[in-house]
Amino acid sequence: MTIRIFVTGGTFDKEYNELTGKLYFKDTHLQEMLKLGRCKVDLDIRTLMMLDSLEMTDADRGIILENCVMCQEEKIIITHGTDTMEQTAQMLGKAIKNKTVVLTGAMIPYKFGSSDGLFNLGSALAFANTLPYGVYIAMNGRYFNWDNVRKNRQTGEFEEIR
Repeated sequence: MTIRIFVTGGTFDKEYNELTGKLYFKDTHLQEMLKLGRCKVDLDIRTLMMLDSLEMTDADRGIILENCVMCQEEKIIITHGTDTMEQTAQMLGKAIKNKTVVLTGAMIPYKFGSSDGLFNLGSALAFANTLPYGVYIAMNGRYFNWDNVRKNRQTGEFEEIR
């Protein structure tokens, strides 16, 4: 069974400009990461947008929701910036009941070499293949239900609310 991956940007796909010291988007690193991880899962990858999640609007979230609803696959992974990942998960969780949707991201860009992105992507693939229908966030080897998660800004980790 094919897993659909929607790329939306976030730290996962950022590049570093050595001249200006700023982070920016060029292309997704997803194919390179999957090759490095020797992924053998049947995937259909589509880039929806390349945004820092702090710049993501409700209209952008609507595009993500529409694509999730319209795609034929029942297993979906969304690469997303961690700063507003919970907001997108909440929108999707309220609307999607007949698919397994897993949002994941990274705290450190993949291109930095010490990124958590590769591990989070692998975890998201495993969770998408095994969890029942619902919307989840996968970070640091754990998964969280869409309505019981927040990013702890002091520790830089996701945690359950209750």
